[in-house]
Amino acid sequence: MRHYEVTFIVDPVLSGDEVKATAEHIQKDLKHFGASILNVDEVGLRQLAYPINKRSTGFYYCVEFGTVEADWLAKFELNMKRNERLLRFLTVKLDKYGIKYNDDKRNGRIGSRSKKAAEAAAPAADTAVSAPGVVDLDA
Repeated sequence: MRHYEVTFIVDPVLSGDEVKATAEHIQKDLKHFGASILNVDEVGLRQLAYPINKRSTGFYYCVEFGTVEADWLAKFELNMKRNERLLRFLTVKLDKYGIKYNDDKRNGRIGSRSKKAAEAAAPAADTAVSAPGVVDLDA
């Protein structure tokens, strides 16, 4: 099975329901073509690096999917180009490292500190030792 990831930006002028309907429509298209949706990441409203269609923000979505055959992918991308609610989209094929990275990110091994690491760092800062010969006047 081949793994792909499509990231798209939805026009921020749309209402919240229309934004979600657009994302669901794209997921429905993927399922219609025979892809299995592995993960949907709603990143949310973000600032764009440069204006697109006089918009400075957009709703980001990232959908990871798997498929056996990819001959329908060109037709899917043509449908994405014709969708006026989308500002931009990008479809990439994931290699084994990309698949592992996404899996680790979903399971919390990448991108966020674990509770144990955060708790270990906090007490270490509280128990700072002053240098020898230095007197702490505040104590």
